[in-house]
Amino acid sequence: MTETNDSGRGRRDLRIKVKTAKGRKLSSTLWLERQLNDPYVTKAKREGYRGRAAYKIMELDDKYGFLKPGARVVDLGCAPGGWCQVAVPRVNALGEKGNKPIGTVLGIDLQEIEPIAGCELHQLDFLADDADALVKGWLGGKADVVMSDMAASASGHKGTDHLRIIALVEAALAFAFDVLEEDGTFVAKVLAGGAELQMQNQLKKAFRKVANVKPPASRADSSEKFVVAQGFRGVKAADDDDPRNS
Repeated sequence: MTETNDSGRGRRDLRIKVKTAKGRKLSSTLWLERQLNDPYVTKAKREGYRGRAAYKIMELDDKYGFLKPGARVVDLGCAPGGWCQVAVPRVNALGEKGNKPIGTVLGIDLQEIEPIAGCELHQLDFLADDADALVKGWLGGKADVVMSDMAASASGHKGTDHLRIIALVEAALAFAFDVLEEDGTFVAKVLAGGAELQMQNQLKKAFRKVANVKPPASRADSSEKFVVAQGFRGVKAADDDDPRNS
């Protein structure tokens, strides 16, 4: 008969501890230790995803169902590519009638990205004046989904970081207004508390449904949340509430 250890000692011993190496800051050591003990990081490596963020978009799509078969998707600031990896099989899956419409996943980033099977990647600044025209050209039309997991570099000051990420979300939303098909979806990372009031109002006027949610894959100690805005009302609503006209 096998004896069981109910003390929990064995389970605690399984946690990887990292010693502070010469030249490594304590904050870096703590980050490394957290990474090595993060089940989503381990799972991502095992399943071939480029980062734990892949599970965030999985969980959001499982709940809200915006990565539909045949959809045209634009991933802003897509590096290292985890969200694109998730989107590709979902937009190319069997539809409700048993057919298999071919979707499009377009990844955009300032830096070069390693190729992803089934995904079209472009090194581009989405804030450039001609970015929306280029994207619509690559897609062969407008997008059904614009999504962004971008975050500004942390300054260590919560208020400053919040303003920086709000500015990024506003820029992504303005881009979405230019390229989204009517009834399309916008998904973006924000900080705790959701988007600021002004942008929440813009979202609610331009989209039929707006949710602020923290998926299970988001770390409990992280202040990030995601806005999922569905049912884009079209160009007129976007023109009335475009962040650039505020």
